[in-house]
Amino acid sequence: MTSGIEQGLTEREIKQYGEDGFLVFDDILSAEEVGELRLACEEPQIVELRSQKDYETKTVHALGITALHPAFLKLAKHPAIVAKLKSLLGEDIELQHSKLATKPPTKGLGIFAWHQDIAFYPHTNTDLLSVMVMLDDATPENGCMQMVKGSHRLGLLNHLVNGRFAAECQERQYWEQPENPGDIVCITPKSGGISIHHGLTLHGSDANASGKPRRGIVFSYRAGDAYQLADTLFDDTGLLICGSKKGIVRCDAGVVTLPYRGGNSPYGSSWNQVGGFAAAQNEANE
Repeated sequence: MTSGIEQGLTEREIKQYGEDGFLVFDDILSAEEVGELRLACEEPQIVELRSQKDYETKTVHALGITALHPAFLKLAKHPAIVAKLKSLLGEDIELQHSKLATKPPTKGLGIFAWHQDIAFYPHTNTDLLSVMVMLDDATPENGCMQMVKGSHRLGLLNHLVNGRFAAECQERQYWEQPENPGDIVCITPKSGGISIHHGLTLHGSDANASGKPRRGIVFSYRAGDAYQLADTLFDDTGLLICGSKKGIVRCDAGVVTLPYRGGNSPYGSSWNQVGGFAAAQNEANE
């Protein structure tokens, strides 16, 4: 029997996610759990993923962290999070990637461009979402995420400039001139809270004006039958979160524009599908 916090989503919450493309919950983690995660963020193997200059001047995404510290691996499978995921992705769920997202404490820096996550890592279907676990309160002052309500229903928007992937959406009207200004929503979970957003939900964030850190741990999850078509294979890509791997691929994404970046692997390393750490963990848990 699960506690109240480990129950799945209500019918109202599922409907709201379908309409808005995001949900916010406070009080998912205890203060003790948050404290342990903050300490883990300061371990050498995590800190060395970024330079001090980067930390002080821009938003940094330190990737693949579940493979680097057991606290993050445990968090990726946290019962209170997984219970909510099952209501949206089904019983078979994999990790696509993990990261520590830090806003620079330097006032006025850390803008992150508006984008849709799936533009970076397209799959055969769009049953993907991201969970951001806040280690500090998210506020407009410290550059909280902003999302365009209902934008996940627009489909995949243009993220290309002159045929190359630009890492930001080019259809600026959706956040600069929305039909309803109220559709631009500040996402403000407290420390220990989470936000959940669909992989097609348009989102971005302003600079950090607080002069204090704004840290969040992000897990991007996918339904077990979503097969990655492009972008990077991380060491924890394909980590089984719950359920089982059934060898089934669901193809309903339609025509997909791959994020062309040039070079010898212009569309990334995703054909491998499962990273080394994820493969070892999956085998150990069989």
